[in-house]
Amino acid sequence: MFVGFTQSPLRCFLCQVQSLTILPFTPLSLPLFPVGDALATSSAARSSATSASVCQVFVVRFAVDWCPAGTSGRMVIYLSTPKTDKVSEDGANDKLKFGLSSMQGWRATMEDAHSALLDLDNDTASFGVFDGHGGKVVAKFCAKYLHREVLHTEAYAAGDLGAAVHRAYLRMDEMMRGQRGWRELQALGDKINQFTGITEGLIWSPKASDSNDRHDDWAFEEGPHSDFTGPNCGSTACVALVRNRQLVVANAGDSRCVISRNGQAYNLSRDHKPELEAERERIQSAGGYIKMGHVNGSLNLSRAIGDMELKQNKFLSPDKQILTANPDINIVELCDDDEFIVLACDGIWDCMSSQQLVDFIREHINTEESLSAVCERVLDRCLAPSTMGGEGCDNMTMILVQFKKPFAQVKDASDAEQLTGDAGCSETHGAEENGSDKQI
Repeated sequence: MFVGFTQSPLRCFLCQVQSLTILPFTPLSLPLFPVGDALATSSAARSSATSASVCQVFVVRFAVDWCPAGTSGRMVIYLSTPKTDKVSEDGANDKLKFGLSSMQGWRATMEDAHSALLDLDNDTASFGVFDGHGGKVVAKFCAKYLHREVLHTEAYAAGDLGAAVHRAYLRMDEMMRGQRGWRELQALGDKINQFTGITEGLIWSPKASDSNDRHDDWAFEEGPHSDFTGPNCGSTACVALVRNRQLVVANAGDSRCVISRNGQAYNLSRDHKPELEAERERIQSAGGYIKMGHVNGSLNLSRAIGDMELKQNKFLSPDKQILTANPDINIVELCDDDEFIVLACDGIWDCMSSQQLVDFIREHINTEESLSAVCERVLDRCLAPSTMGGEGCDNMTMILVQFKKPFAQVKDASDAEQLTGDAGCSETHGAEENGSDKQI
């Protein structure tokens, strides 16, 4: 059978085929070959598939997307069996410890990336989850560069973490333009197997030493891609900075950060969906539209880094575009009631509510030998038994950060008097119900 694509001016829609016949011992249902900026099915392969006897029936979901820098024309499908190998990591200092885990799952490509740095500077730790769409190159770019840009902003030098991370988010789109941006994306781009069409590559995160690398001022470069306007693929970005008792959370997209305060889950970020009133108003004011929950019929997020095709209005500032990388910033004063935070992509949140995840972590955090082992349990818990249901079939990435307490260290009697009454948590004014979850 021949599979066709429905295509908007911006990107191909996600298509779904309920049954597909395949030949025995073939890696894909039909051989795929790159043709220009898309993947095409060979007519010879189609005719051979039609004449052959049917051996199996699969549910196959796929999407074709175009993204410059060597990631164009990729077909994303579900594997016949999930890839459950995990990339996990643990770390600790005198203030906190963390564990993380990533798993490709049912998807034929891994488009998540993450960063976990205990030593952004001597007083600050940085954690981030980046969920790519249309390819993982933008997610990898953010994991490599976003924390560096935070560190080298004027706001960071002045002690304003919120303003620093806000500037760094918008800076990502700026850096991915032009010859230098094209060159860096090309270097980070995934290799596509010409015979299977499947993206090859490993889960990726920066090394701890990357935070202290010499700062790159990203000077303008002349070249054949000097007019490159940026990638048409993109990524969510959910980042948490911890400095002493201050927690700063920035978010663009539908990855999420949650804090457990005495066992109660509070959302520290908001999922950016086109249906939200403020998001819808911005999209429509910029000349965009929402179709079936998708921005311009294309993307089911209203904020993301990358996706430059939706940010082309030269008369609007970055925060007013149809799609924006402008993050929500949430600053929280930590207290001894705060147990841990979780940053995770929607592959987790589609399967568990914030409170369900907090409850699950609290059930296992004292019995597992490491925090990464707790994360691995969560990933296994969320993995679907098959691709029939939809949920539990996405890439999954999760970072668990546990605080060492007490936060306030009393050095002398005068400090003790000053801290009296300050060790407890402030009230969570304006906490809103969001399904079974609360928002700070």
